[in-house]
Amino acid sequence: MPNIKSAKKRVKITQIRTERNRRIKSSVKTAIRRFQEALETGSKEKAEAALVNAIKKVDKAAQKGIFHKNKAARKKSQLNRQFNQAFKAS
Repeated sequence: MPNIKSAKKRVKITQIRTERNRRIKSSVKTAIRRFQEALETGSKEKAEAALVNAIKKVDKAAQKGIFHKNKAARKKSQLNRQFNQAFKAS
């Protein structure tokens, strides 16, 4: 444990930020999982709504600095590709 006041504060702030980052990453993963589940049902409307929500969450995470902008772009591209492949015929 740190003895200096500023070091104690840094530990506290790091814990707060770590918890925030964990919460946001978890919500992104949940949104992506819900999108995957919607794809499996075969309902285009549900999948499209879940896709929009997942992309929104990924963008928010990138905006807050939790994901690098290139990782966010790659993730959105993967999600769009999955959606397009699932509903290519229709």
